[in-house]
Amino acid sequence: MEPTTSERSTESEAGSHVARRDMLSAMLWSGSAVAAALQADNAQAQTQPGSPSAPLAVDRAFIRIREGLVHYRTAGQSRGGKLPLYMVHGGPGSSRGLETIVGNLGRNRRVIAADTLGYGDSAAPEPDVPEIEYYTDSVLRILDALGIEKVDYYGSHTGAHIGTELAIRAPDRVRRLIFDGVTMFAPEERDDYLANYAPAIKPDMYGRQLTWAWHFVRDMSLFFPHFRHDASHRLPRGLPSAEGLHNSVLDVLKALTTYHKSYNAVFRHKFDQRLPLVEHEVLCITRSSDPNMRYLEAAAALLKNAKTEIVDGSRNSQDVASVINGFLDA
Repeated sequence: MEPTTSERSTESEAGSHVARRDMLSAMLWSGSAVAAALQADNAQAQTQPGSPSAPLAVDRAFIRIREGLVHYRTAGQSRGGKLPLYMVHGGPGSSRGLETIVGNLGRNRRVIAADTLGYGDSAAPEPDVPEIEYYTDSVLRILDALGIEKVDYYGSHTGAHIGTELAIRAPDRVRRLIFDGVTMFAPEERDDYLANYAPAIKPDMYGRQLTWAWHFVRDMSLFFPHFRHDASHRLPRGLPSAEGLHNSVLDVLKALTTYHKSYNAVFRHKFDQRLPLVEHEVLCITRSSDPNMRYLEAAAALLKNAKTEIVDGSRNSQDVASVINGFLDA
């Protein structure tokens, strides 16, 4: 049974405050979310509460592990023998970016989306230089603390790397996996990203971290990678809304001194060497607007039992939830 804690609260948001968040994990990684998708989610979030298409209210809670408190969002109950779905966001966001899709998926199963250590309202990671295996270990310890023996798993970008190691290390703890965004770096890309993508940042007396965080998020919407500002790296779209930028910057500021740790763990992770060791069924999803889409088929080819799905950037989170439910229920 899920522990009850004094920190537990319920958050049910409507309108545009919730609608834009479902795509933030992918947007923050690659700058790939598009205005049409945000508008579609906005329309969906305004569905009358209680209607068949309305997402469930999403609860928020904390669980304690060795590092401290882990914050998570959750919705729904498992029915008909369906396993819970454990969801891991990409960097540098938090489970807030998955809130709308958690509410949609919660209509069919229990869903848990935790803030990865060092993000959102979760405790910081213990090691100064953690590897992906450390984050995987933390997921297992979170599941133990929640009393959950086995799950289906969803991972966005960074979460796909964590899910790969979860399937290899503890194959009996996971049934099927969804990787929403996969990236395989050439050695020269890996070195470039380690040097430039996620610099360590600390607050200073002049508040320069505030300006840095805003431009870090903004540039992710304009360029890929965000630190290459020439025309050849310009993304073919405009900025998200001021509100979307603001919410993303808040997530970055909350993770200011730790956000870079999981990024750099991803860049060090030998993803292409680890994927062939996964025995499970995997659905590899990519957004049609994601500059990392070119990696989709190559990653799927390395897996023993993979399906692929290119999700049009204009499809809202209810449509994406249908794709995920179809895979998990097949």
